[in-house]
Amino acid sequence: MAQQDTEQLDGEVNDGYVVDTEDCEAREAAYRERGTARPITVVGNPVLHRECKDVTEFGPELAALIDDMFASQRAAEGVGLAANQIGVDQKVFVYDCPDDEGVRHVGVVVNPKLVDLPADRRVLDDSNEGCLSVPTAYAALARPDYAEVTGQDAQGNPIKVRGTGYFARCLQHETDHLYGYLYIDRLSKRDRKDALRQMEEGTPRYETVPNA
Repeated sequence: MAQQDTEQLDGEVNDGYVVDTEDCEAREAAYRERGTARPITVVGNPVLHRECKDVTEFGPELAALIDDMFASQRAAEGVGLAANQIGVDQKVFVYDCPDDEGVRHVGVVVNPKLVDLPADRRVLDDSNEGCLSVPTAYAALARPDYAEVTGQDAQGNPIKVRGTGYFARCLQHETDHLYGYLYIDRLSKRDRKDALRQMEEGTPRYETVPNA
């Protein structure tokens, strides 16, 4: 997701939610320094428009992919990145995203699934949204201002991540990617057309993969 409250998770390990707010600088740097930045795939590339494959092997290859994803995310100045955004057909996303209170969250989710929220928890936020795979374009999109994602960590252990505000938007946006949806797919035809026009008229600040 292109760059914008989560509850503090510290001390809440026993309820199953990850603590993703500690040692963020060191953890992100360690991933990124091991990895190599890759160019970003953009709307129209087939890998972005189909559901990705489940990850079944949790080993060195996955670890290397995660390192490359953090390096790619930083190079593109993003706050979240799904594996298919660097052309890899696997259900993995990484994030380095602040919440609405300025608290930084850094982590990785493998095989994510959004938790279906009860109606009384679906308070919509219609802030602007952008995407590294739709460079230079932004549009208002209503999403719930709270999100929970279940999945696995890089070792295959079950995890849960939750967030509010901008971080909730990031969790929803990246999970969408892995099921073949871009944020512009959730816009009206008029707004989608406008976003694609913005992309056509803009110049990405990072390397992208040209579509054939």
